[in-house]
Amino acid sequence: MQAIGFSAGESLEEYLTEKLEKLDTFYDQIIAANVIFKLDNNNSKDNKIVDIKLEVPGDDILVTKQGEAFPEVVDIAVDTLKRLIIKKKEKISKA
Repeated sequence: MQAIGFSAGESLEEYLTEKLEKLDTFYDQIIAANVIFKLDNNNSKDNKIVDIKLEVPGDDILVTKQGEAFPEVVDIAVDTLKRLIIKKKEKISKA
């Protein structure tokens, strides 16, 4: 986990870890997760950005989401990753 432009608190790190660990129940081939938290320099409320890259066999899965609060953005990103993982798993099982 990396925070750019600010210091991420321990609670945010714990929240992220808890959410990412749940992805193992959908796909057990996840090698690693690289997460970057960024603050966009615009003046809007939606200036929190989360990039999550899951390293999996084959093609890595990358999701970038933006919103008002980091926990909210983490939830959206993890939900998107969950859908992408399920699609990838279905595609592999059909092959």
